[in-house]
Amino acid sequence: MLNAIAKPFGMLLLWLNNLVGNYGVAIFLFALVVKIILLPFQMKSKKSMMRMSALNPQIQALQKRHEGNPRKLQEETSKLYKEEHINPMSGCVWSLIPFPILIALYQAIRYPLTIMMRVPEELLASGGAIAEKLSQLGFSSAMNEAYIQLNQSQFISEHFDQFAGLSDKLVNINYKFLGFNLGDMPKLKFWEGGVTWAAIGLVLVPVISAVLSWLQTKVSQSTTPQSGDSKANDQSAQTMKTMNLMMPLISLYIGFVMPAALGIYWIYTSLLALVQELILNKVYGKQIAAETAAREERMRVREAEFERKRQETERLRAEGKTQENANTSKKKQQARQKAEMDELKAAAIREERAARRAAMGIEEEEIPASQVGNRRYARGRAYIADRFTNPAHAAEVAAAAAEEEACACCEEAQAEELLTVETAAETVEETAAAEAMEVETVETESVEAEESAQTEAEAATEAEDETVELSAEEEE
Repeated sequence: MLNAIAKPFGMLLLWLNNLVGNYGVAIFLFALVVKIILLPFQMKSKKSMMRMSALNPQIQALQKRHEGNPRKLQEETSKLYKEEHINPMSGCVWSLIPFPILIALYQAIRYPLTIMMRVPEELLASGGAIAEKLSQLGFSSAMNEAYIQLNQSQFISEHFDQFAGLSDKLVNINYKFLGFNLGDMPKLKFWEGGVTWAAIGLVLVPVISAVLSWLQTKVSQSTTPQSGDSKANDQSAQTMKTMNLMMPLISLYIGFVMPAALGIYWIYTSLLALVQELILNKVYGKQIAAETAAREERMRVREAEFERKRQETERLRAEGKTQENANTSKKKQQARQKAEMDELKAAAIREERAARRAAMGIEEEEIPASQVGNRRYARGRAYIADRFTNPAHAAEVAAAAAEEEACACCEEAQAEELLTVETAAETVEETAAAEAMEVETVETESVEAEESAQTEAEAATEAEDETVELSAEEEE
């Protein structure tokens, strides 16, 4: 099954080799043809990913708005993608296509005789004409069994005149490219047997392919959309870091365990992909910027229209000119009537309270523009009524509010500092008072001890006097 899929790729590679007469150039043309065929799909995938990246601010806003409700967040995110005609999965599908092509090309490089040239297998089997000729010319079959056909093809190319007439399918393939053999595999100990350019070139192939793979991955990820969630961003960054490490390592491993022809193809593919990324980033960057500006303008117009309708509805409601929907249920009508009655009662209470405060000389607090009913900041603390119709005035009001808030913060900080100083002073005074009280207590205890001792001494003196008197009386 795999060989059947690889045969069209092998035929294309052989045709390109016959066209240019060089195996290395044929591999480059093969990579170019594959890139051209996949270009429309990869362009669509790239644009989709860049548009997803441009929607990141809206995604972050949705995450903040629906925090703690993942189901609603998913619904709103899907709705946003649908409105912008973006398929989140389109960027992943087409990125997987080059891997089957790489496997098919590997099969074609590994079996050049049966897949590329379509030589009958009976000619290569034991007793076959080509197998017998290889044995007569001294070809050793004690080589790497996985690449026996590749070694046979190289041997046939070196002695192509000896195989003339055995099969009209045989083609002389020139495996020499830039001074080394594309049919050979690199060796880590390239200095064994002498340091030659052929050995050094084979080692440089996987190294260059790994470097280009890393660079192409970095450029591609520069436009990858990021989530607004910090935890998700950390996970995404860790995943990208792993990919930046794994892809070059995989490329390096493939370059060392497989023929150099596959490493050359990987280098060509990475170079073409790098050029493609740079061009598409520049072209689509301008388009995405224009789309983002148009989207922001649409959102501004939509918000302005929504605000206008809301203000108009409030004006009509205040003038009593709103019409009730004939299809409104009785339950909703009763609820609306109850809300109106509650509002009337609340208005009467406010008027009565305002009259009492006026009689007491208390000034009423200024009603902010954001107040709706009893809710002072229903439209937000930074609400400015004419922010769309008069943006210059809105900017002045916002700046004044920011300055006032900064002054308030400074006054609050000063008040807190003064309170801290006063508290510290009170603490010092309390400590001093406690120490003075403790000293007074000690002195009082000392005086009481002296008085007690004096009292005991007087009592002892009186007792002695009484004893002397008694003794005198008894003597008399």
